[in-house]
Amino acid sequence: MRSSVIVFPGSNCDRDVKVALETITGHPVDMVWHQETELPATDLIVLPGGFSYGDYLRCGAMAAHSPVMRAIVVKARAGTPVLGICNGFQMLCETGLLPGVLMRNRSLNYICRDTWLRVERPTTLFTSTYAKGDVVSVPIAHHDGNYFTDIETLDQLEADDRVVFRYVDKQGQATDISNPNGSQRNIAGICDPTGRILGMMPHPERLIEPILGGTDGRPLFESITQNLAA
Repeated sequence: MRSSVIVFPGSNCDRDVKVALETITGHPVDMVWHQETELPATDLIVLPGGFSYGDYLRCGAMAAHSPVMRAIVVKARAGTPVLGICNGFQMLCETGLLPGVLMRNRSLNYICRDTWLRVERPTTLFTSTYAKGDVVSVPIAHHDGNYFTDIETLDQLEADDRVVFRYVDKQGQATDISNPNGSQRNIAGICDPTGRILGMMPHPERLIEPILGGTDGRPLFESITQNLAA
C-alpha cells in the first residue's frame, strides 16, 4: 500500500498523519509538496490539517488552487481514495469534491479539545472497523469548523447516508451543547456518493496510541489498511 500526504505552506499535521499511516500500515509514505503537478503512484491521498497559506482569504480556498490539486481532483474522480482532515476537509469543499463550506465557529474562537463523535456510517473504506453508533473521543483543533450548506443538500446527505461522523455527548446524543462549532445537524464528517472521499474536522491521527491519550482514532487507519493493503 502506498500513501501520499500533501504538504502545503502552513500544514502542521502532515507529519502526524505520516506517522499514523506508517505505524499502522507498515508502509512508507510519500510527502508531496503542493507545487508538484503530478502525484506518485498511490493508493491513498491525504490532505492534512493545519493553516495552509495562513488561512488567508478563506480556509482552504488558496490551497484548493495549488498546482497539485488539479492532479488530486483528477485522481479522486477516477476513484483514488482521498481523506481530508480539518484544513483538508475545507480544501475538499473548496474544490467541489465535497459539498458545503466550513465557516467560522459560532463562538468565533479557536477550539482545541477532545470531542465525542458518533459513527453514522461504518461502511466506507475509512470506517469499516468501527460499528454503527460507536461513540468515540477524537480531538478537534480549528477556528473554522462550522459546516454549512443549503437545506436541500443537507437532506440529500442524510438520505444518501453520507454523514459519516456526528458530534454527540458521551451518551451518544446529538445535542446543541455537544456541538462544538455550530455545524448544521452536528455534522463532523461527510463523504462523497462513492464513500471514497471523506472529509472530517476532528483529528484521528492524534489518537492512535495509548501514549497519546487514547486510541479512538486508530480504527480509521486500520480500516484504510484492511481495505487498501489487501
